Amino acid sequence: MSYKPIIIVAGEPNSIFFEIFFKSIKKNYFKSPLIIIASKELLTEQMKILGFNFKINLINSNYSKINNLDNKKINIINVNYNFKKPFEKISKKSNDYISECFELALRIIKKNKYLKFINGPIVKKNFLSGKFLGITEYLAKKTNKKKVVMVIYNKKLSVSPITTHLPLKEVHKNITTIKIINHIKLIKDFYKKAFKKDPKIAITGLNPHCESNYKTSEEDRIIKPAINILIKKKYKVSGPFAADTIFTEDQSKKYDIIVGMYHDQVLTPIKTLFGFNAINITLGLPFLRISPDHGPNISMLGKNLSNPKSLIEALKFLDK
Repeated sequence: MSYKPIIIVAGEPNSIFFEIFFKSIKKNYFKSPLIIIASKELLTEQMKILGFNFKINLINSNYSKINNLDNKKINIINVNYNFKKPFEKISKKSNDYISECFELALRIIKKNKYLKFINGPIVKKNFLSGKFLGITEYLAKKTNKKKVVMVIYNKKLSVSPITTHLPLKEVHKNITTIKIINHIKLIKDFYKKAFKKDPKIAITGLNPHCESNYKTSEEDRIIKPAINILIKKKYKVSGPFAADTIFTEDQSKKYDIIVGMYHDQVLTPIKTLFGFNAINITLGLPFLRISPDHGPNISMLGKNLSNPKSLIEALKFLDK
């Protein structure tokens, strides 16, 4: 059986990604060839300091076949990056390098019709510079897709926010009935394709206890109408639920995924429940994009103490 490669963009060069990548491939065997797009020189330097010893297989950026490609070596497509030290302070200096890595990955994926993509963490403030809310929206723009969905996946319970990295004061302005409907549709399509199941979905309200002290709440105007339409369309949805109780064991075990109205409303409890044992999946792109569910972890840079669990789970999910 032939396994198509997993394309990996390492992301921010001054992050823990190389460390967790080395740890992931040292203790696990993946059938899908892994192709990492990054600076070969930086990867080699960090590998020495962190005490790992892998052979390198340098491949051409026009590489289009997976013959004779395995994971006995690190398969890398080099993108040049100028650095003075293997671990440096994060700055906008890396922006052009990161952008080139993403652009190259997207060209390779499009040319070869690859569907497996992982990216390491980036610093949104530096790399996106306010132009995009997150990498989810960045990749949507790059691939001309308008409807994308963030899912933080764990096989026991997953979550998905209707809005992503918005300031709280902007959330209520960016919730609509049609947006909720389209969001749920992408989730159902994903579960049908990936797991052959019709997911049970809980939807939270926006306001505490799904209440408000004004006449027309978002629950009444937007969320309940969306749920009613979805139920008529035979979706297995329920709600709106108060976000402070839906994650209790008795409630949450009834559902495959909980959809909330904003980022921290659902990501805080899922990270409390599962820690690093969850992965960030973007739905709606021409390929399945996954990233470890954590940032660059600057405080742990170069210390060789970071947990690779989320990246391992991401690789296992795509290793099919």
